[in-house]
Amino acid sequence: AVLLSHPHRAPNQRGMAMENHSTVAEFILQGLTDRPELQLPLLFLFLGIYLVTMIGNLGVITLICLHAHLHTPMYYFLSNLSFVDLCHSFVTTPKMLVNFVSEKNIISYAGCMSQLYFFLVFVIAECYMLTMMAYDRYVAICRPLFYNIIMSHRVCSLLMVGVYATGFIGSTIETGLMLKQSYFERLINYYFCEMLPMMKLTCSRTYHVEMTVFFLAGFNIIVTSLTVLISYAFILSSILHISTTGGRAKAFNTCSSHFAAVGMFYGTTAFMYLKPSMASSLAQENVASMFYTTVIPMLNPLIYSLRNKEVNAAMQKTLRGKLF
Repeated sequence: AVLLSHPHRAPNQRGMAMENHSTVAEFILQGLTDRPELQLPLLFLFLGIYLVTMIGNLGVITLICLHAHLHTPMYYFLSNLSFVDLCHSFVTTPKMLVNFVSEKNIISYAGCMSQLYFFLVFVIAECYMLTMMAYDRYVAICRPLFYNIIMSHRVCSLLMVGVYATGFIGSTIETGLMLKQSYFERLINYYFCEMLPMMKLTCSRTYHVEMTVFFLAGFNIIVTSLTVLISYAFILSSILHISTTGGRAKAFNTCSSHFAAVGMFYGTTAFMYLKPSMASSLAQENVASMFYTTVIPMLNPLIYSLRNKEVNAAMQKTLRGKLF
């Protein structure tokens, strides 16, 4: 960022100017591209992705609510994952779509900070939601006799409260740090208000902010991904001990879709937040963030519904109008 101060201003005066927390009233989002001929194709592409995301996730939530045989812990977590994906996409995609057809991609300071806050809430919540789903599969496969006791309704509800509380607490800490910064540049070299690009706009020292973000992101990503990996290591061990081929195939089918979704999410978030700040280009960061902000929320309901016999059966039953 460029510090707008007189070149001969004394260091202490410069520090006093920074302490005033002067800030801009609005930001300009760079967007995905500045090439006019690509704006319309990208608009239709991401509008299609957004519609599939909304329909898919709302469909999963509706199916689980309508069919009593889907009122189990696994589908309870799945419906919450769909809700998080729904909100996650809603926070970033509509503004991006508007920017494809507007001349100036302006967002107010309050709007930018609100977008950042809710983006962080749902991306952190998704980390822990995927962890809860892995734990649920671990209990179902490795401790089947105690499944109903361990994964009781009360336990599942408490786990969900913990997931959302963690998202709000983490987001409050990180957004609070960004609110304390002084911004003297308006152009965010990104397609939505995200922490790392916004840090480049401040004239304040961001070392402590970067370290806090790195620590929190590292904790959220590493702890949850390790929990997922350990859960699946136990699951794989149990599956290999299943004597019947049919039982082994059913267990693999149940967990493979979840593992694919987990791998895509943690791979892209780790690339964004656990690398040195100068280790990748803007284009690479845009592609990585596109995966966990737009592509993964679209793919999750497709992965779980297309590979799940119970969800497919509920979908066919609903479409045929044979609800009992």
